[in-house]
Amino acid sequence: MQRIFDWSAKEAERTVTVADLRAARSLGKRYTQVTANTEEEAAAAEEAGIEMVVARARNVETVRRGSRRIFTTAALGFAEAVTPDEILRSAFKALTDGADAVITARGLSTVCALAAEDIPVMGHLGLVPRKSTWVGKLRAVGKTTDEAVQLYQRFRRLEDAGAFAVECEVIPAKVMSEIRRRTGLVTVSLGSGPDADALFLFTEDICGEAERLPRHAKAYGNLHELKKRVQEERVRALRAFRDDVGMRAFPGDREVSKISDTEFEAFVSALDAKGV
Repeated sequence: MQRIFDWSAKEAERTVTVADLRAARSLGKRYTQVTANTEEEAAAAEEAGIEMVVARARNVETVRRGSRRIFTTAALGFAEAVTPDEILRSAFKALTDGADAVITARGLSTVCALAAEDIPVMGHLGLVPRKSTWVGKLRAVGKTTDEAVQLYQRFRRLEDAGAFAVECEVIPAKVMSEIRRRTGLVTVSLGSGPDADALFLFTEDICGEAERLPRHAKAYGNLHELKKRVQEERVRALRAFRDDVGMRAFPGDREVSKISDTEFEAFVSALDAKGV
Protein backbone atom coordinates (compact mmCIF):
# COMPACT_ATOMS: atom_id res chain seq x y z
CA MET A 1 0.00 0.00 0.00
CA GLN A 2 1.41 3.38 -1.02
CA ARG A 3 0.88 6.72 0.74
CA ILE A 4 0.24 9.66 -1.56
CA PHE A 5 -1.51 13.00 -1.73
CA ASP A 6 -4.52 12.80 -4.00
CA TRP A 7 -5.69 15.49 -6.45
CA SER A 8 -7.72 17.19 -3.72
CA ALA A 9 -4.49 17.60 -1.70
CA LYS A 10 -5.49 15.03 0.91
CA GLU A 11 -3.28 12.27 2.23
CA ALA A 12 -4.41 8.90 0.88
CA GLU A 13 -3.42 5.26 0.49
CA ARG A 14 -3.43 3.46 -2.85
CA THR A 15 -3.05 -0.17 -3.84
CA VAL A 16 -0.83 0.95 -6.73
CA THR A 17 0.36 4.23 -8.22
CA VAL A 18 1.32 5.32 -11.73
CA ALA A 19 4.94 4.72 -10.74
CA ASP A 20 4.10 1.16 -9.62
CA LEU A 21 2.33 0.44 -12.90
CA ARG A 22 5.29 1.73 -14.90
CA ALA A 23 7.67 -0.43 -12.89
CA ALA A 24 5.50 -3.55 -13.15
CA ARG A 25 7.19 -4.95 -16.24
CA SER A 26 10.72 -4.81 -14.85
CA LEU A 27 9.51 -6.27 -11.55
CA GLY A 28 7.56 -9.07 -13.23
CA LYS A 29 4.25 -7.95 -11.71
CA ARG A 30 0.81 -8.12 -13.28
CA TYR A 31 -2.26 -6.32 -11.97
CA THR A 32 -6.01 -6.78 -12.32
CA GLN A 33 -8.54 -4.16 -13.39
CA VAL A 34 -12.34 -4.31 -13.38
CA THR A 35 -15.22 -1.88 -13.80
CA ALA A 36 -16.93 -0.27 -10.80
CA ASN A 37 -19.68 2.32 -10.87
CA THR A 38 -21.38 1.72 -7.53
CA GLU A 39 -20.25 1.80 -3.93
CA GLU A 40 -20.97 -1.93 -3.64
CA GLU A 41 -18.92 -2.86 -6.71
CA ALA A 42 -15.95 -0.83 -5.48
CA ALA A 43 -16.12 -2.35 -2.00
CA ALA A 44 -16.32 -5.86 -3.46
CA ALA A 45 -13.32 -5.20 -5.72
CA GLU A 46 -11.23 -3.97 -2.81
CA GLU A 47 -12.20 -6.89 -0.60
CA ALA A 48 -11.34 -9.30 -3.44
CA GLY A 49 -7.85 -7.80 -3.77
CA ILE A 50 -8.38 -6.15 -7.17
CA GLU A 51 -5.85 -3.36 -7.64
CA MET A 52 -7.51 -1.14 -10.29
CA VAL A 53 -11.00 -0.09 -11.35
CA VAL A 54 -12.46 1.97 -14.18
CA ALA A 55 -15.48 4.13 -13.38
CA ARG A 56 -17.52 6.63 -15.35
CA ALA A 57 -16.27 10.09 -14.41
CA ARG A 58 -19.60 11.10 -12.88
CA ASN A 59 -19.50 8.05 -10.59
CA VAL A 60 -16.06 8.57 -9.04
CA GLU A 61 -17.42 10.05 -5.80
CA THR A 62 -19.74 7.06 -5.39
CA VAL A 63 -16.93 4.60 -6.11
CA ARG A 64 -14.70 6.29 -3.54
CA ARG A 65 -17.34 5.71 -0.88
CA GLY A 66 -16.86 2.00 -1.52
CA SER A 67 -13.07 2.02 -1.73
CA ARG A 68 -10.59 4.66 -0.61
CA ARG A 69 -7.60 2.61 -1.79
CA ILE A 70 -8.12 1.12 -5.25
CA PHE A 71 -6.40 2.88 -8.16
CA THR A 72 -9.35 4.45 -9.96
CA THR A 73 -9.41 5.56 -13.59
CA ALA A 74 -12.23 7.88 -14.63
CA ALA A 75 -13.72 7.29 -18.08
CA LEU A 76 -14.40 10.64 -19.73
CA GLY A 77 -17.69 10.41 -21.61
CA PHE A 78 -18.01 11.68 -25.17
CA ALA A 79 -21.20 13.67 -24.58
CA GLU A 80 -20.60 15.10 -21.10
CA ALA A 81 -17.53 17.08 -22.15
CA VAL A 82 -16.97 18.15 -25.76
CA THR A 83 -14.84 21.30 -25.99
CA PRO A 84 -11.22 21.34 -24.77
CA ASP A 85 -12.20 23.45 -21.75
CA GLU A 86 -15.06 21.09 -20.88
CA ILE A 87 -12.79 18.07 -21.20
CA LEU A 88 -10.19 19.57 -18.85
CA ARG A 89 -12.88 20.64 -16.40
CA SER A 90 -14.42 17.15 -16.44
CA ALA A 91 -11.03 15.54 -15.94
CA PHE A 92 -10.05 17.76 -13.01
CA LYS A 93 -13.48 17.27 -11.41
CA ALA A 94 -13.05 13.49 -11.60
CA LEU A 95 -9.54 13.74 -10.16
CA THR A 96 -10.57 15.94 -7.25
CA ASP A 97 -13.49 13.55 -6.64
CA GLY A 98 -10.89 10.83 -6.06
CA ALA A 99 -9.74 9.46 -9.43
CA ASP A 100 -6.06 8.71 -9.99
CA ALA A 101 -6.11 8.82 -13.80
CA VAL A 102 -8.46 9.34 -16.73
CA ILE A 103 -9.14 7.26 -19.82
CA THR A 104 -10.22 8.67 -23.15
CA ALA A 105 -10.76 7.30 -26.63
CA ARG A 106 -10.65 10.80 -28.12
CA GLY A 107 -7.99 12.03 -30.50
CA LEU A 108 -4.34 12.76 -29.78
CA SER A 109 -4.95 16.48 -29.27
CA THR A 110 -7.10 15.64 -26.26
CA VAL A 111 -4.44 13.29 -24.88
CA CYS A 112 -1.82 16.02 -25.36
CA ALA A 113 -3.95 18.63 -23.56
CA LEU A 114 -4.57 16.35 -20.60
CA ALA A 115 -0.96 15.17 -20.39
CA ALA A 116 0.26 18.78 -20.52
CA GLU A 117 -1.47 19.27 -17.16
CA ASP A 118 0.38 16.25 -15.70
CA ILE A 119 -2.86 14.28 -15.68
CA PRO A 120 -2.18 10.52 -16.00
CA VAL A 121 -3.94 9.63 -19.25
CA MET A 122 -4.88 6.15 -20.47
CA GLY A 123 -5.70 5.82 -24.16
CA HIS A 124 -7.81 3.15 -25.86
CA LEU A 125 -6.61 1.21 -28.92
CA GLY A 126 -7.56 -1.93 -30.79
CA LEU A 127 -11.31 -2.43 -30.95
CA VAL A 128 -12.96 0.77 -29.71
CA PRO A 129 -16.63 -0.27 -29.82
CA ARG A 130 -17.97 3.26 -30.31
CA LYS A 131 -15.69 3.62 -33.34
CA SER A 132 -16.30 0.13 -34.75
CA THR A 133 -17.83 1.54 -37.93
CA TRP A 134 -14.25 2.21 -39.09
CA VAL A 135 -13.45 -1.52 -39.02
CA GLY A 136 -16.88 -2.61 -40.23
CA LYS A 137 -18.03 -4.62 -37.21
CA LEU A 138 -17.09 -5.76 -33.74
CA ARG A 139 -13.94 -7.77 -34.42
CA ALA A 140 -10.31 -8.18 -33.44
CA VAL A 141 -8.02 -5.43 -34.74
CA GLY A 142 -4.55 -6.30 -36.04
CA LYS A 143 -5.18 -9.64 -37.77
CA THR A 144 -3.41 -8.62 -40.99
CA THR A 145 0.15 -7.39 -41.43
CA ASP A 146 -0.93 -3.95 -42.60
CA GLU A 147 -3.47 -3.50 -39.84
CA ALA A 148 -1.02 -4.71 -37.17
CA VAL A 149 1.64 -2.26 -38.40
CA GLN A 150 -0.90 0.60 -38.38
CA LEU A 151 -1.93 -0.41 -34.88
CA TYR A 152 1.67 -0.34 -33.68
CA GLN A 153 2.08 3.13 -35.17
CA ARG A 154 -0.99 4.28 -33.24
CA PHE A 155 0.64 2.97 -30.05
CA ARG A 156 3.72 5.04 -30.82
CA ARG A 157 1.69 8.18 -31.52
CA LEU A 158 -0.30 7.71 -28.32
CA GLU A 159 2.91 7.38 -26.32
CA ASP A 160 4.38 10.46 -28.01
CA ALA A 161 1.20 12.39 -27.14
CA GLY A 162 1.91 11.83 -23.46
CA ALA A 163 -0.31 8.91 -22.42
CA PHE A 164 1.11 6.72 -19.67
CA ALA A 165 -1.10 3.71 -20.38
CA VAL A 166 -3.42 2.19 -22.96
CA GLU A 167 -6.43 -0.09 -22.83
CA CYS A 168 -5.79 -2.72 -25.50
CA GLU A 169 -9.09 -4.20 -26.61
CA VAL A 170 -9.41 -7.38 -28.70
CA ILE A 171 -5.97 -7.39 -30.31
CA PRO A 172 -4.52 -10.79 -31.36
CA ALA A 173 -2.41 -12.07 -28.47
CA LYS A 174 0.81 -12.46 -30.49
CA VAL A 175 0.47 -8.95 -31.92
CA MET A 176 -0.19 -7.55 -28.44
CA SER A 177 2.85 -9.32 -27.03
CA GLU A 178 5.13 -7.98 -29.78
CA ILE A 179 3.80 -4.42 -29.48
CA ARG A 180 4.22 -4.52 -25.72
CA ARG A 181 7.92 -5.29 -26.14
CA ARG A 182 8.27 -2.19 -28.29
CA THR A 183 6.30 0.38 -26.28
CA GLY A 184 6.83 2.12 -22.96
CA LEU A 185 3.09 2.40 -22.36
CA VAL A 186 1.52 0.53 -19.47
CA THR A 187 -0.64 -2.03 -21.28
CA VAL A 188 -4.07 -3.07 -20.02
CA SER A 189 -5.41 -6.11 -21.87
CA LEU A 190 -9.12 -6.49 -22.50
CA GLY A 191 -9.37 -9.57 -24.71
CA SER A 192 -5.82 -9.08 -25.99
CA GLY A 193 -4.06 -12.00 -24.36
CA PRO A 194 -2.05 -12.45 -21.17
CA ASP A 195 1.06 -10.46 -22.09
CA ALA A 196 0.16 -7.10 -20.52
CA ASP A 197 0.82 -5.13 -17.35
CA ALA A 198 -2.81 -5.44 -16.22
CA LEU A 199 -5.61 -7.81 -17.18
CA PHE A 200 -9.05 -6.22 -17.50
CA LEU A 201 -12.57 -7.60 -17.50
CA PHE A 202 -15.96 -6.00 -16.89
CA THR A 203 -17.37 -6.78 -13.45
CA GLU A 204 -20.73 -7.78 -14.96
CA ASP A 205 -18.97 -10.37 -17.14
CA ILE A 206 -16.86 -11.74 -14.29
CA CYS A 207 -19.93 -12.07 -12.10
CA GLY A 208 -22.07 -13.62 -14.85
CA GLU A 209 -24.76 -10.94 -14.97
CA ALA A 210 -25.69 -11.51 -18.63
CA GLU A 211 -26.78 -14.66 -20.44
CA ARG A 212 -24.25 -14.11 -23.24
CA LEU A 213 -20.59 -13.30 -22.68
CA PRO A 214 -18.18 -11.62 -25.09
CA ARG A 215 -15.73 -14.16 -26.48
CA HIS A 216 -12.83 -12.64 -24.55
CA ALA A 217 -14.62 -12.77 -21.18
CA LYS A 218 -14.98 -15.48 -18.57
CA ALA A 219 -17.75 -15.74 -15.97
CA TYR A 220 -16.66 -16.69 -12.46
CA GLY A 221 -20.13 -16.26 -10.95
CA ASN A 222 -23.79 -16.58 -11.95
CA LEU A 223 -25.55 -13.39 -10.89
CA HIS A 224 -27.86 -13.73 -13.89
CA GLU A 225 -29.44 -16.83 -12.38
CA LEU A 226 -29.56 -15.21 -8.94
CA LYS A 227 -31.26 -12.11 -10.37
CA LYS A 228 -33.71 -14.34 -12.21
CA ARG A 229 -34.56 -16.11 -8.96
CA VAL A 230 -34.86 -12.76 -7.17
CA GLN A 231 -37.32 -11.55 -9.82
CA GLU A 232 -39.32 -14.77 -9.56
CA GLU A 233 -39.47 -14.38 -5.79
CA ARG A 234 -40.51 -10.72 -6.20
CA VAL A 235 -43.40 -11.72 -8.49
CA ARG A 236 -44.43 -14.54 -6.16
CA ALA A 237 -44.55 -12.20 -3.16
CA LEU A 238 -46.46 -9.48 -5.01
CA ARG A 239 -48.99 -12.03 -6.30
CA ALA A 240 -49.48 -13.44 -2.80
CA PHE A 241 -50.12 -9.91 -1.48
CA ARG A 242 -52.67 -9.22 -4.20
CA ASP A 243 -54.42 -12.56 -3.50
CA ASP A 244 -54.54 -11.91 0.26
CA VAL A 245 -56.12 -8.49 -0.31
CA GLY A 246 -58.66 -10.05 -2.67
CA MET A 247 -59.59 -12.69 -0.09
CA ARG A 248 -59.63 -10.10 2.74
CA ALA A 249 -56.81 -12.02 4.42
CA PHE A 250 -54.67 -8.88 4.67
CA PRO A 251 -54.38 -6.99 6.87
CA GLY A 252 -54.92 -9.42 9.72
CA ASP A 253 -54.80 -8.97 13.48
CA ARG A 254 -50.98 -8.89 13.47
CA GLU A 255 -50.82 -6.02 10.95
CA VAL A 256 -53.22 -3.58 12.63
CA SER A 257 -52.93 -1.38 15.71
CA LYS A 258 -55.28 -1.93 18.62
CA ILE A 259 -57.27 0.36 20.92
CA SER A 260 -58.85 -0.82 24.15
CA ASP A 261 -62.61 -1.24 24.19
CA THR A 262 -62.88 1.38 26.92
CA GLU A 263 -60.94 3.98 24.96
CA PHE A 264 -62.84 3.21 21.78
CA GLU A 265 -66.22 3.57 23.50
CA ALA A 266 -65.07 6.89 24.96
CA PHE A 267 -63.97 8.01 21.50
CA VAL A 268 -67.36 7.14 19.95
CA SER A 269 -69.18 8.88 22.82
CA ALA A 270 -67.04 12.00 22.29
CA LEU A 271 -67.94 12.09 18.60
CA ASP A 272 -71.64 11.54 19.34
CA ALA A 273 -71.58 14.35 21.86
CA LYS A 274 -70.22 16.67 19.18
CA GLY A 275 -72.95 15.58 16.78
CA VAL A 276 -70.57 14.28 14.12
